[in-house]
Amino acid sequence: MKLTFAPAELAGPFDAAGRALRAMRFAERLRAKDPSLWTADRSAEDAIRGRLGWLDPFEAMARERRAVLRFAEEARAEFARVLLLGMGGSSLAPEVLARTFGGAGGLPLRVLDSTDPAAVAEAEDWAAAGGRTLFLVSSKSGSTIEIDAFRRRFASDVKDPRAFAAITDPGSPLEALALQEGYRAVFRNPADVGGRFSALTLFGLVPAALIGIDIDRLSEAGRRAARGCTLSDPADPEQPGIRLGAFLAAGARAGRDKMTLLVSRRLPGLGSWIEQLVAESTGKDGKGILPVDGEPALEARAYGPDRLFVAIGCGDPDEETEARAADLERAGQPVARIALEEPIALGGAFHLWEVATATASAILGVNAFDEPNVRESKERTGALLDRYAETRALEEGSAYREDGAFRFFADAALGAPARGGSVDPVRAHLARTRPGDYVALLAFLPPTDEIAALLGGARGAILARTGAATAAGFGPRFLHSTGQLFKGGPDRGVFIQLTADDGTDMPVPGRSYSFGILKQAQA
Repeated sequence: MKLTFAPAELAGPFDAAGRALRAMRFAERLRAKDPSLWTADRSAEDAIRGRLGWLDPFEAMARERRAVLRFAEEARAEFARVLLLGMGGSSLAPEVLARTFGGAGGLPLRVLDSTDPAAVAEAEDWAAAGGRTLFLVSSKSGSTIEIDAFRRRFASDVKDPRAFAAITDPGSPLEALALQEGYRAVFRNPADVGGRFSALTLFGLVPAALIGIDIDRLSEAGRRAARGCTLSDPADPEQPGIRLGAFLAAGARAGRDKMTLLVSRRLPGLGSWIEQLVAESTGKDGKGILPVDGEPALEARAYGPDRLFVAIGCGDPDEETEARAADLERAGQPVARIALEEPIALGGAFHLWEVATATASAILGVNAFDEPNVRESKERTGALLDRYAETRALEEGSAYREDGAFRFFADAALGAPARGGSVDPVRAHLARTRPGDYVALLAFLPPTDEIAALLGGARGAILARTGAATAAGFGPRFLHSTGQLFKGGPDRGVFIQLTADDGTDMPVPGRSYSFGILKQAQA
């Protein structure tokens, strides 16, 4: 794996960030797992100290190797496919691996992380399409509401605990339930690794083995990347993760806080994993870096001064990715290039980005290892569902405007709709966009390729109209990812949320709500 920089106008701030890291002995303190790198609050240090196991998970994972490979071999003999029930950190790395190595000779693996009833129904159909399906319940806390709903639904469908396996933290409610129910396997991940930093732990390696990936090579790629963290000089070219973090933080502090990703077609889904890692780690206390993934391309000189770019190629040469990066560099845009020799080098890329994110967070002065607004969102959803259990209704509020089958809701600052309803509320909302803002399309809709393409087209139109960076995400997935930055990061977001009435709904066994009601509460 090779990393190079063309910092353009960020050359000075980039060098200054490197000097600051050397002055604070960052590499040495990172190696020592010093929590004061991310907080001055002594009460928060213990919590951070308990989230730094991602720096050196390799010996612990080597001890689990035989059990993981044995489980994967038995599963391939008995099952036709794997449906991973997850959310956020427990599902995004497996999705990258499944989409990248789908033909690796193991089991087909799909991820369910949508509470939309149509998505759940489609997953049920896929799981029932001949042969047995292994259901892999993946949750660090063991209490995530979406994963619990998925588990309940499929357990009711299948009624065979030996068709289920779990990955979770020791002592979690999921561990207790899996043992009580008699799951085929229960994998206990080290508790000192947070979900979004868990790609090279059991949350990534168990799905990888089921897919048929060589987990020894994947882990070794991560181990090689980790060796750079033992060096003492953050400016050393063999310290790519720390240097990348310095580049991202230098950009954010200079107003270039829209990190636009150009990812090789050979690495599908990697941008979504990076998006969660960076946004959820840095986006708090009014600070943060917005990852821009999958945005339609503009001409290189048309981008605003709030951008920097990271091009991630795979293979030699990756002509498409390199051509875009070269155009941007010639236009004077700050560009970092990451070159992976082959897809198995993803193990190194995972660790590179984890180190870079921790480094950028330290420079920005935020705690990379908490997610206060994600927790707040979960609590609000729980309160709405409790109220629904009593009233059998969810409050929707008054529509700003109704137009046939469409209803528009808006904040009071948009003002009253024009008499006769001639003003388009979406255009009026977008007119509030200012330089440095971004526009996010948040879709509580079925996460189909067709809808994703429509969102991409809308992003292109908004980008052309406003010049603002754009993001898009399906709910509830984005709540566990960019949602932290949207709520806790810089107040520069213009948000458009899309919902629809469900054509069909289905109950969540043992709960007072359906999947449709759960989705509405989350929206």
